[in-house]
Order: sequence, then C-alpha cells, then structure tokens
Amino acid sequence: MKKVFVTALQLAVTIALLIWVFHDPEQRHKMGKALQEADYRWVAAAIAAYVIVEIAAAIRWQILLRVQKIRLNVPRLIGLFLIGMFYNQFLPGGTGGDIIKSYLLLKETPDHKAGALLAVVFDRLIGLVALVTITVTLVTLRFDLLWRTPVTVESGFTPHQLLVALGILLGVSISGLVASFIISGFNLFHLLPHKFPGKDKLIEIAAAYHLYARHWIATFFAFGASLVAHVATFATFLFVAYALHAEDVRKSPPAPVPAIDFFAVMPIERTLTAVPISLAGIGLREKLLQVMLNNICGVTIEKAKLIGSLGFLVILVCCAPGGIVYFFYKPSGIAKRVGIREMQREVATMEHEIQEPQ
Repeated sequence: MKKVFVTALQLAVTIALLIWVFHDPEQRHKMGKALQEADYRWVAAAIAAYVIVEIAAAIRWQILLRVQKIRLNVPRLIGLFLIGMFYNQFLPGGTGGDIIKSYLLLKETPDHKAGALLAVVFDRLIGLVALVTITVTLVTLRFDLLWRTPVTVESGFTPHQLLVALGILLGVSISGLVASFIISGFNLFHLLPHKFPGKDKLIEIAAAYHLYARHWIATFFAFGASLVAHVATFATFLFVAYALHAEDVRKSPPAPVPAIDFFAVMPIERTLTAVPISLAGIGLREKLLQVMLNNICGVTIEKAKLIGSLGFLVILVCCAPGGIVYFFYKPSGIAKRVGIREMQREVATMEHEIQEPQ
C-alpha cells in the first residue's frame, strides 16, 4: 500500500510539473518550430553517444561479475544488462531494474548467491562514486560561472538555489560513503542498533568494499568505465542541444554553447533528477534545464526545455530493447514468469539468509 501511495504521489507531481513546464501556448509554438528546424543528424549522434553509455556500463558490469568469479555466456550477460537498463527507466523509483537483475542473476548463478547480490550493489555504488567525482570536478571548474551568473528569468527557483540543493545532496552522499567506509573498515556494525535503518545494506556494502578493494585494479577499470558512461550521458544531451541549434543568444551574434559550460550544468540535472520526486525525473528535468541552461548558457527557454525532453526520449529509445529482451528471456531454473513483488520478496529473503551468519 505504501508503494502504491508513493507511486501515485510521484505521478501527481509529474503531471503537475508537466503542466507547469508546458502550459504556455506561445512556448509550445516555439518548441514546435524548433523541432521542425532541428538537425536530426545530431539526434543520431546523441543515440550513438548513449550506446557508448550502455557499452561502458556493460563493461563495468562484466568486470564486477568477474571479480565475483561469475562468468555468464555473452547472450545472457548482455540480456541481463539490457533488462536492468530497461526497468531502471520504466519502473518507478529508478532501482526496479536492480531488483529484476538481482533476481535473474540469482537464478542464473545459484552457487554464487552472495557474489551475485554484491555485484549488483557495487555496480550501483561505483556509479554513484563516479557521479560524485565528476560533479565535484566540473562544478569546481565552473563554480564562478554557476554561482555569479545573474538570474534573467523568473522560473520558481534560481541557479543559486539549485547549487545549494546540489551541495546538500552531495554532502549527504559523501557523508554516507565516508561513514560506510569507516563502519565497514573498522567493523563497527555491532555499535549500530539492531533496527538501524539501512543496516542490511551497510553489511552488503561492507562485504563489497572488502572484496573489491582486494581487486583494486579491476575496481579501478570499473570506475573508469563509470566515468566514461557519465561523460557520454552528458554528451547525449549536448548533441541534442546541437540538433536544436541551441546557442547563447546573449552574444552578438549568437554562438554555440561551450561544451565545458554545458557539461557543468549536466551533473546538477543528473543528481537532482535522481531524487524520486517525479517518475523518471519527467517534468523536473525540463524545469531544471530551463533554469540552468537559460541563465548559465543563454539558451532560449523553449530550447532548454526541449533539450530535457528530447534527451530523455533518446535514453528511452536506447533502453527500450531491454523490454523486448525480457519478453524472450528465459532464466535458468524458472518455469514461469513472476511479478516484480515476488521478485522483491525473494531477493530480500536471499539477502537476509546471506547476512544471517554475520
């Protein structure tokens, strides 16, 4: 019941945001004109860039599985990866793909249950560490531009407020990572209350830390693959901006937005839309890019919004094959398909059984 309520609330927020973003008929007319004049060769380039995202993420996934001594044949490896990508985009919460991927991987590797779960956990964790790293780097490089640019449009919130929100989220993320390092490194789990929120996940993360620290070379390459994936995601949206002829209209004559300025905006969007306020960040993404790209990069409001929508559409197109794969995928040892809730229960039961000895 709680999950139904949360999903309904996210849906309501998503609809409200979309109405807020697209309510102006004049803006919608300008968007339609921008789409008519777009150079769709750059959209093809955006799709190619996101294919690079998927390749880099798949390489990371394979590296992490190899550390766990899990070796799947190529079709099953790619199949599990694509299914996870699909459901991470199309299920509420952004982690549904992890549940399905964990469940299917457990069925494929019944002799490596702990390793299968740890690989999925660390795949998400190392992606977070890479995002924090690249966000801190880019925002630091362009902080003066991000902080000192005057606000030119009334949009409900300002770049300054978004930077503060980003700082809070980064602070929480970094604090959580440092705390998990300390707790796992000094084995301080006995100091935590029995019902401490997230204790089970901390135990999983601790086990992952110890194993992947011993295989630091593989972990380093997995981290590098994560950085490539994030940069290629930023490039996906940049190529969409090129398709829409997005320029800094404050200059005379208007000039293309410098890639470094555009890239400095993207981690803010990526981080804030990861917060499950709306379904898959829909509506929120467009509003964030409206504020940041219009004020920081001088992109017109209608094109800033379109960059968010069209960029997300490119991601959906690239992730859609995972749904087809899931339809034909037959996991080892499973006679029939099961629902997501049953998958969640079985994965949670397996996690509890693995953690029980600790």
